[in-house]
Amino acid sequence: MIHRIAALIIKELLIMVRDPKSRALLIFPPILQLLVFSFAATLEVKNVALAVYNEDNGRHGYELVQRLAGSPTFTDFHFVQGQGEIAEKIDTQNVLAAVHIPQDFSRRIDAGEQGQLQVILDGRRSNAAQIVSGYISQLVLQYSREIAGPGELASMPVIEERHWFNENLLYIWFTVPSLVGVLSMILALVVTALSVARERELGTFDQLLVSPFSPYEILAGKTIPAVFIGVVEGLTIWAVGVLVFAVPFTGSFPLLLFTIVLFIMSIVGVGLFISAIAKTQQQAILGAFIFLVPAVNLSGYAAPVENMPDWLQAVTWFNPLKHALIILKGLFLKDMPFIDVWANTWPLLIIGASTLILSGWFFSRRLE
Repeated sequence: MIHRIAALIIKELLIMVRDPKSRALLIFPPILQLLVFSFAATLEVKNVALAVYNEDNGRHGYELVQRLAGSPTFTDFHFVQGQGEIAEKIDTQNVLAAVHIPQDFSRRIDAGEQGQLQVILDGRRSNAAQIVSGYISQLVLQYSREIAGPGELASMPVIEERHWFNENLLYIWFTVPSLVGVLSMILALVVTALSVARERELGTFDQLLVSPFSPYEILAGKTIPAVFIGVVEGLTIWAVGVLVFAVPFTGSFPLLLFTIVLFIMSIVGVGLFISAIAKTQQQAILGAFIFLVPAVNLSGYAAPVENMPDWLQAVTWFNPLKHALIILKGLFLKDMPFIDVWANTWPLLIIGASTLILSGWFFSRRLE
């Protein structure tokens, strides 16, 4: 029995090593995912975009601004001239937080009173907002200790925090909108990737090839059901999030439907490509996994995109899930207008058209 089991083990190892596709799956995807995860999967919050509205002409306001500018956490500074600009910067997600220094900040500190600061945070990114709030509080506390006289206790300025779009920083308000995109992507990709591989294993694919259907008719027959299933899945998760988890949906339902359809079409294009090159369902599952893990990791769901290096942030532009999550969170929590939805929708159009055309061409070549 031991010899028989050993022979089977050796056979399986030899098959994996000698098969070029299996060998490539064993070597290249882990290395690629290691490189991606090393830069993208981080719980640190850095490269933060910060807006500063300084109405104080005194030295303490100036010094606090310099401390914020000198912090390695805040690398993208936006000096604004009013509350309206702060609202615009946060609405469009150009900044994660804003600091408002009032006119009497330095005067109150020089008079021995507590100064007041207002910190406005984007509650749509609740985890990152809490970490950034802690960074700002620590920086203000350190400055308070420095300006305190010998033997005096440091009096930290009062920080008034406001979290827009998610006042109580409920994490489920961040998770549920993201899961609409993540779970519908997984289902649509797996369904599409397995469709052809399953027929090849069952032997029905050869019968399909000798039928009167053209390659593009077969392609449409594989694409449309996957798009329909993915859209239904996304809308079901949306309904559960709103009705069961009581996550507010403040946006437009037609814009939501439009976004989900375009997003699923771009994912189906990737699934068709996987199905065209996979000969078995096992290969199709592995191909889907190779795409899914980096796609989720580079979407901003697990870690903010701003934390990643510049070259990796450029790569995320080609990730349809990244654009979909921005729209979904915006429609759920802030009634994102059409102009902002379109700013993140046209990349989905380009990605979807590219993946469908490329996958369709490759798929039809394999059929012929």
